[in-house]
Amino acid sequence: MTNLGYFTLDTLDIDKARAFYGALFGWTFDPDASKPTYAHVADSNPPFGFSKVERARDFTNLYFRVDDIAAVCARISELGGKAAIPSESPSGLGAVVCDDQGVSFSLWQPAPGF
Repeated sequence: MTNLGYFTLDTLDIDKARAFYGALFGWTFDPDASKPTYAHVADSNPPFGFSKVERARDFTNLYFRVDDIAAVCARISELGGKAAIPSESPSGLGAVVCDDQGVSFSLWQPAPGF
């Protein structure tokens, strides 16, 4: 079974998002997992954070945790969807994909230790 691995919320201003959601929900942010364009919410389950974007969107970015991102991307293509080439980050491999109706979501293959 594949589960939600993590998600991100888009924001135009990382500092404002930290202040707003920190005050609203009492969230704290992990400085080691954060950077200028990403604020990771500490001790969240599933893990999530805020991503800086140039244009605001009104939906979250869902990342489904998979064991073999290349195989899942290939299967998406077989089923009529589309998959980007996976990109690498310290937390593992990620790819933006869409189903056969154009609905986008993402895949995440965690790096060892995540």
